Amino acid sequence: MAKDDKEKLKRKVYEKQLRKLQVELCYLQDWIKATGERVIIVLEGRDAAGKGGLIKAITARVSPRVFRVFALPAPTDRDRTQMYIQRYMQHFPAGGEIVIFDRSWYNRAGVEAVMGFCTREQHELFLQNCPIAERFIVNGGIRLLKLWLEVGQDEQERRFTARIDDPIRQWKLSPMDLESYKRWYEYSRARDLMLKHTDTDDAPWHIVRTDDKRRGRLNAISHILSRIPYKRIDKAKPKLPARSEKRQYDDRATLKGRHFVEELF
Repeated sequence: MAKDDKEKLKRKVYEKQLRKLQVELCYLQDWIKATGERVIIVLEGRDAAGKGGLIKAITARVSPRVFRVFALPAPTDRDRTQMYIQRYMQHFPAGGEIVIFDRSWYNRAGVEAVMGFCTREQHELFLQNCPIAERFIVNGGIRLLKLWLEVGQDEQERRFTARIDDPIRQWKLSPMDLESYKRWYEYSRARDLMLKHTDTDDAPWHIVRTDDKRRGRLNAISHILSRIPYKRIDKAKPKLPARSEKRQYDDRATLKGRHFVEELF
């Protein structure tokens, strides 16, 4: 069976494997806190490639104080007067933190270049300067992991159609998504140019196939864990202390007459 023709991963298998990886993410979290390491994870890819689902899988069982997620809005007038990477740098990790960028400075290499939100000169300058900036980031002691989530045409169309038909997913479909769908090949050329200039020894790109979302999430998390030399931190298992009965009173009775949520379920 060809690699692209694998059957979709069964939910039971996925949840079992995801649980194992989430335990490892908790071990990673302990190590990051203990060592003061700093990590940036850049997640890029086409619209509907599965970035949001991957982020949820990564962060579901860890502390938001350690795993911090940023999806920055469109730049303000003030942002546009700054050095391009400046608005991202203010969110870089301090010691003991992992920052996940749901889209990043690579907006300039993708949506801004394709949609005409930057000039050709700005795009070219970004491609020249980005590897230099990332070398400074890495040399400054930050671990920089860059993942490109790759989804095929047919699967992207299926996901967009599902968003149109499902009221709880319609919010995910924006006019920009429709434009990206129409400009598939322009985005492909922008992706290839980005990889040509910014896939470096200092900060390499790794591509994750996400036509099967479940496989893609497991593979991405496994890759992240493999790129960080964390070790399990031995900790004493906490023990619940005895509750003090000093000043004991009927604390449930004191809630009588308060407003409770109606119990419908």
